[in-house]
Amino acid sequence: MKIIMLGAPGAGKGTQASRIAEKYQIPHVSTGDIFRANIKNGTDLGKEAKKYMDQGQLVPDELTVRILLDRVAQDDCKNGYVLDGFPRTIPQAEVLDAELTKLGTKVDYAVNVEVPDENIIGRMSGRRACLKCGATYHLEFLRPKTEGICDNCGSELVLRDDDKPETVKKRLTVYHDQTQPLIDYYTEKGVLKTVDGTVSPEQVFQAIENILGA
Repeated sequence: MKIIMLGAPGAGKGTQASRIAEKYQIPHVSTGDIFRANIKNGTDLGKEAKKYMDQGQLVPDELTVRILLDRVAQDDCKNGYVLDGFPRTIPQAEVLDAELTKLGTKVDYAVNVEVPDENIIGRMSGRRACLKCGATYHLEFLRPKTEGICDNCGSELVLRDDDKPETVKKRLTVYHDQTQPLIDYYTEKGVLKTVDGTVSPEQVFQAIENILGA
């Protein structure tokens, strides 16, 4: 079962990808994690990617797909995987499909976690982070025991720049321009499934289970 997670930043697709991976015993493959692992381990692909990243350039689609295919060719992916963070654009999706076709396989499901922009802005502006230990909280859903203080280490909690409303709006604009067309792309392929991301994470996962099968 090969699954792609779609959804705007803050829609909760990473959380759902982790749940899918655990329930169906398939790897949660995050492109960010793969890049970091390849660079850390000094692989040839990692060195090639690092050259672009060091210059502040985006890693080309072909190289990203090569790194991704290298990961999903490993034994733990033989029963499938859930992709989180890729593809982000139509050209990336086309390159991925072409390479999977060469391998005699294809994407089975593209799961779109749908959340209106105003909900995402509200969600993300409510996040608070501890810069010391990395713990995250939410003013509505996961409050710290003491307001503004990390439960784990007692440090001050902050609203990260990434979570400020003006930054979130910019990220959503990029998402709608570049990534939303993937919804049409995978609809045409007949593999798109959309779930309501405004309900609780448990209810979102229940809807995903209903699609994938218990």
